[in-house]
Amino acid sequence: MHSLLAALLLAAAPATPAQKAKDLSGQKAWEELYLAFGSGDEKAVPEEQRATVSGALAKGCQAMLKDDAVMAYSMGERAIVYEESAPALRCLASAARKTEQRAAAEAALLKGVTRYPKDGGFPLELGKLLLEEQDSVGAQAALEKVPPRSREAAEAKRLLKQARQQTLQEDAARSEATRISRRLGGGSPQAANRGGGDETSVVSLGTRPGMSVRAPDVGFESRVDSSGMRVRANNRFVISYFDNQRDFSQRADYEGKVVDILNDAYHFTRQVLGETRESPVAVVLYTAREFGATFGQRAARFIAGKYTENAIRINDAAELTRETRATLVHEYIHAAVADFCGGNDQDMDKLPVWFNEGLAMFVEWKYLDVPGPNLRLANEMRAVLAASGKLPKLRDMTWVAPVNTASPHMAYAASGLAVKEMMRREGAHRLMTLLRAVCQHGSGFDEALKTHYGMTLEELDTEVERSIEKR
Repeated sequence: MHSLLAALLLAAAPATPAQKAKDLSGQKAWEELYLAFGSGDEKAVPEEQRATVSGALAKGCQAMLKDDAVMAYSMGERAIVYEESAPALRCLASAARKTEQRAAAEAALLKGVTRYPKDGGFPLELGKLLLEEQDSVGAQAALEKVPPRSREAAEAKRLLKQARQQTLQEDAARSEATRISRRLGGGSPQAANRGGGDETSVVSLGTRPGMSVRAPDVGFESRVDSSGMRVRANNRFVISYFDNQRDFSQRADYEGKVVDILNDAYHFTRQVLGETRESPVAVVLYTAREFGATFGQRAARFIAGKYTENAIRINDAAELTRETRATLVHEYIHAAVADFCGGNDQDMDKLPVWFNEGLAMFVEWKYLDVPGPNLRLANEMRAVLAASGKLPKLRDMTWVAPVNTASPHMAYAASGLAVKEMMRREGAHRLMTLLRAVCQHGSGFDEALKTHYGMTLEELDTEVERSIEKR
């Protein structure tokens, strides 16, 4: 009688979180499993049960990976909240790559490298990812962590040879740049620092003393910032919605595409300028209606995004084409220049508007792999030169944005061509030296241009006109 009563009482008792997760996993009820554990504080689950919950979510992540990578990513992201197990981190990284969230994939693999040093899969996949991003130094450091007797060792050895060859080529190029810089009287180019931001942890990767990578927290950590906004952040981006009530989990695919574009911008900026923004940049996502109400309906129809008030503001109604991707790269350059100048919009106070816009225009052209303004605009500019001899003057755009001139398209093109001429003459290192002279050392722009390029603004105007006539 007593045993029957005990059994009835046990059956009537509510299931523990671990038992519930185990039951739903056994039934392959993945959506119900995610609904049960996809939100809320992990501390509500007793510590001794969290591994079971994490394991169930990791199984769901793996099961959904082929048919619904967005859901798989969401489940993997929640799995590591309960426990950063190897299966959870591995599935999160795979789902992140399938949903084009490369930063999240990199972060998950980095965490796997440091938590599971005997598992060769994490450093191997991290090395592959970094090679794709043309980060041969990081790839080499990662691949050197693959245990020599692991099943991944043979492939790692082959890739390590490739990474070392690329590193040697980069070192040779850097040495040549230093030699030329010294001959010209400049300082040695500084190696770019991949770190930045507060929400990071330093993960040792290399066999060389002191080699480490500053990694973002795994994936995008969700939190509420000091102003009460719900954000998702790593050490490169702090993403929020203009409408604080929007649900991140329902927009994972779109967010992944946006982050992928911004990661492209991050690496492309380093490729072109030799360095990139190192502090996190705020990214605010708008609907078309919100973007139109804030920036005007014409902007909502035609603009993919803009950098203003210390944030890249993205219009999610704009189709993410090659051209709109280039526009977001353009806006990322503005964010990078703001960072180079010390933040707090100091670039707006110290740098001529034409230089800021021209640099963004030049990098946008490089991203699109075009030599400058399109042929139609170049022909229009040639016609204006032939008729009146007057293109928009750089000095007139010292504090006036190209968009506010009489011929905005020509003004943007002239600004971009001016920066292109500066890059053609002296390269990225000299350009960044000028930028720092103005932003950090208090030089006037005209003075810095004369010091570093030996020319006046009017002479640069003349070079812009000549470049148009040559096309």
